[in-house]
Amino acid sequence: MNKLKSVGFKARDLLDKTRTFDFLAPLLIRLYLAPVFILAGSNKLANIEAVAWWFESLGFPAPTLMVYLAGLTEFVGGIALLAGVAVRWMAIPLMFTMAVAASTHWENGWHALPENELTAPWEWRTDMIEGANDRKERIKSIVSEHGNYDWLTETGSITILKNGIEFAATYFIMLLALFFSGAGKASFDYLLVSRCRHCN
Repeated sequence: MNKLKSVGFKARDLLDKTRTFDFLAPLLIRLYLAPVFILAGSNKLANIEAVAWWFESLGFPAPTLMVYLAGLTEFVGGIALLAGVAVRWMAIPLMFTMAVAASTHWENGWHALPENELTAPWEWRTDMIEGANDRKERIKSIVSEHGNYDWLTETGSITILKNGIEFAATYFIMLLALFFSGAGKASFDYLLVSRCRHCN
């Protein structure tokens, strides 16, 4: 029993040595999310009227104002994530934006694409998956009969966008992790906090 305990403690100590690199997880999450939000925000701000029309069709009040709020939140939030500035604070409006985005896609279920085999067992719109796959097979049949199928699918297979909440929910969870962990040691947040502690 004592030998087993000793092995357990050694294994824990070995794992604890990896904490030297604990800055990597929040850094990589930030570097992954930053361009997603910067591009999403800049695209909204560059296409105010079109996005406002879409927001209005979703039933949003003051759609033009909502475009500015969502676009600026994503753009500024993405830059903050990239630089590691006020990350915990910026995660809050970004999470809110992702929650709103998820609510607009809720009726489409979980998956962004209609998988033949579910990659998430909590999918609640399997009927859409079946319908999308039926349509995909029909498109493939038409394209095979009337077009050059090999050339058309050379850079990717044909699919139907199901447009579920998968991406919005995943980004929300990643932001939630940043909200609790902070930006990590490779950030301006960490440098500022370290300097402030030395000032006292």
